[in-house]
Amino acid sequence: MKYLVFVWLFIAQSFLIQTAVAEEVASATTVIPTMEQDFVKSINQFTKAQIIEQFGEPAKADDVKVKGTGKIVASIWLYHFINTAADGSYYETTELDFIDDKVVMVAFLKNDGSEGPEATQQYEVPLKQ
Repeated sequence: MKYLVFVWLFIAQSFLIQTAVAEEVASATTVIPTMEQDFVKSINQFTKAQIIEQFGEPAKADDVKVKGTGKIVASIWLYHFINTAADGSYYETTELDFIDDKVVMVAFLKNDGSEGPEATQQYEVPLKQ
């Protein structure tokens, strides 16, 4: 009897492992939605590499680096005309704010996102010791 229970647990575990692998593969090939609300709900599930794969390199990117190491800890990316509002019109600019490799904030702008000469400023944060 205990062998039957062991075999049943082994088979159940095999099915769970296959399900997890199938879900991981599906998410890697999932298309990022462009409708405003759907985009906001799902964008934090995607890595920088997956975002670049679908939308290409950002029109503008600013990085925050740790002083001394150069490690990027945060980024601000701007894309143009990738998201639509509920009425179907495009937002001129979408801003994605990253911490490490994940999106933590999204902003939709009705302008090109330029802020003047200070917009090209580089930022560095001190290394914690």
